[in-house]
Amino acid sequence: MTDAPSTDGGRASTVDTSVPHSARLWNYLLGGKDNFAADREAAEQVLAFMPELVQSARFNREFLGRAVRHLAGDAGIRQFLDIGTGLPTANNTHEVAQATAPESRIVYVDNDPMVLVHARALLTSSPAGATDYLEADLRDPGPILVQARRTLDFGQPVAIMLLGILNFVVDDDEATRIVRRLVDAVPTGSYLVISHPTREVNPEAVDQAVEMWNAGGAAPMCVRTPQEITRFFDGLDILEPGLLTCSQWRPDGNDTTPVSEYCAVARKSG
Repeated sequence: MTDAPSTDGGRASTVDTSVPHSARLWNYLLGGKDNFAADREAAEQVLAFMPELVQSARFNREFLGRAVRHLAGDAGIRQFLDIGTGLPTANNTHEVAQATAPESRIVYVDNDPMVLVHARALLTSSPAGATDYLEADLRDPGPILVQARRTLDFGQPVAIMLLGILNFVVDDDEATRIVRRLVDAVPTGSYLVISHPTREVNPEAVDQAVEMWNAGGAAPMCVRTPQEITRFFDGLDILEPGLLTCSQWRPDGNDTTPVSEYCAVARKSG
């Protein structure tokens, strides 16, 4: 997510390569090549005192895969609204969902034009399903919900994916309003998936990382406590094992080393 204005339709936006961007930084941490010098420099500065960040990026991506497999499999979800998509890497939402249910329909949303260019070029749906790509800003959910209806049926359950994105909405009340607006727009049987950085595992390093990031001119970010993250799920039924470090959410034999990224999946039951 950036703090540049979002656009709609097909109009181009400007990519500022001189300021680090979270999607491109994450891409660098995951071993991708779609990043610039400012992103790599910011990442290396943080890694100097927080080497865990590489694990956080990898484990967060693995959590996405496990959550989507569960939702497309056991939960029977066929529609996904992935906001704050980030740059394409391996095991993107539509790839995981359509591997289980080829008819799955996915809408990706980001406000970095570079992300959307790569998404349109690389994220190709299965013939039975569909994908769409919206250039829009989480902080203005109205246009997201309107445009997503081109692909998604809001009369049927939808999984709302907010991975590593709510931390860029630093005002708690605003972040809560956004989540409520999205959840209110989908029917019973829908799901909310969130991952969010916390101070629980490595507080001093996380504080230093946030201070460095916010001083660098990029979109401001924050961390929240597990209790604050849990409030985003008010009124929903949080699935087992609850809110915890993302490496330990239904781990399936993967590395369960705790990292400073917490997550949960919840169902809208009423």
